[in-house]
Amino acid sequence: MKCIVGLGNPGSRYRKTRHNVGFLVVESLIGSFNAISVESNELYENYRCTIGGQEVSIIMPQTYMNHSGMAVKDFQQQHELALDNLLIIYDDFQLPFGTLRLRPKGSDGGHNGLSSIIGLLESDLIPRLRVGVGGITLPEMHTHESMADYVLSPFDAEEQKLLPELFQHTRNTCMSWLETGISKTMSLFNRNFFSSANAE
Repeated sequence: MKCIVGLGNPGSRYRKTRHNVGFLVVESLIGSFNAISVESNELYENYRCTIGGQEVSIIMPQTYMNHSGMAVKDFQQQHELALDNLLIIYDDFQLPFGTLRLRPKGSDGGHNGLSSIIGLLESDLIPRLRVGVGGITLPEMHTHESMADYVLSPFDAEEQKLLPELFQHTRNTCMSWLETGISKTMSLFNRNFFSSANAE
């Protein structure tokens, strides 16, 4: 089994904010992959499908962002899932809107949701897909308060028009990860899809 986890905050208040792009992406995956709901509890919602002959779970933690690790650890332990069979999808304001950055491991980069996961799983050897949400309204001064307000704000009108295309690119990235592995997928999809210049 492999597991794709989208990070976000539950509730309508947060649904369309930049910080919830992980939820928005996996909602798109659930629809495209015809995944069905198999479990819903206080920690997570679990949807399941079969892709390329392998079972795939798509998880949406219900713990709020800062406690995402509780949901991921519970699922990972229940299913005895190897860490490299996890893929965590989350927002990154330090990447321009439209940029995808897949990595097999690394630090949390200041993201509270990933920090919770790394802390509770006691490892940073966890594949992750960062989705760039940095737009023209990104504050020049990256204070804690200004960035908290920014990531909890909705996408602007132009970005909203591009979201369906961005979700298609993320679906393709996830499909590639499932079928061909992380190295090849990184070489194909680590870039900005709305710019002629590839992301470094």
